[in-house]
Amino acid sequence: MKDNRPVNLDIGTIKLPITAYASITHRVSGVIMVVSAFLLLYALDMSLAGPEGFATLAECLANPIVKFVQWGIMVALIYHSLAGIKHLIMDFGIGESMEGGVLGARLVIVLSVVGAVLAGVVVW
Repeated sequence: MKDNRPVNLDIGTIKLPITAYASITHRVSGVIMVVSAFLLLYALDMSLAGPEGFATLAECLANPIVKFVQWGIMVALIYHSLAGIKHLIMDFGIGESMEGGVLGARLVIVLSVVGAVLAGVVVW
């Protein structure tokens, strides 16, 4: 019996389709959102603690590094939402073919880049 399985499974040499990258980044953005939920809840608690806590949080949010983190959270939310909508559309039977999946992944990536730019304008 001839064995056609690949011998070298070096992940750096394997060419994944765009749908695989879209799926992986969808999962990563979900993990980022779960982790960021704790940061956002802490910020909410700090802002509701009183005038001193609110002033401290406002000062902290003016920091460029914190603004970058805010932008990253917004980008993760935008990408995850768009990819989730794509999955919902696919659940209705639209775009289930390979061509439809590739088109959907490209649309999600393009719209996410546009959303990331808009989120950067809002944060800065």
